[in-house]
Amino acid sequence: MKSLVFIKITSMGLLLAAFTFSGVAYSANDPSIKGDLRRNVQQSMADFIYVQTINEHLYVYDAVKGKLLQLTLVELHSGIVNKGDFYVSCADFIDQDGNQVDIDFMVRQSNNRLLTTQALVHSINGKKREYHLEKL
Repeated sequence: MKSLVFIKITSMGLLLAAFTFSGVAYSANDPSIKGDLRRNVQQSMADFIYVQTINEHLYVYDAVKGKLLQLTLVELHSGIVNKGDFYVSCADFIDQDGNQVDIDFMVRQSNNRLLTTQALVHSINGKKREYHLEKL
């Protein structure tokens, strides 16, 4: 397992957050994405999750179900792929109903840094959903 740790200084003091990246390949992975690029994509995703998490929950709107999902992080995946202008990596969560939800995070280059722009529901309880970033 690989761990990613980041530090945020807040008005309340120092806060450390650690995310674990699984060594198991749950999803696609492009081995040509390596080194600093790989670390920076993963860091951008971890920062996005950190900033968007409220009381230990990430909120993502599920457009298919027309429902707001209240997600608890289980594990970040180590796999990263390139789809169109985006790098995509994912994480496993549990929603408020106990479903296993795989969320894909879209990461894009902007002004010499990588920014995570959106979270998409990729699968619920193993049932995958398609979306087509390559056609942008």
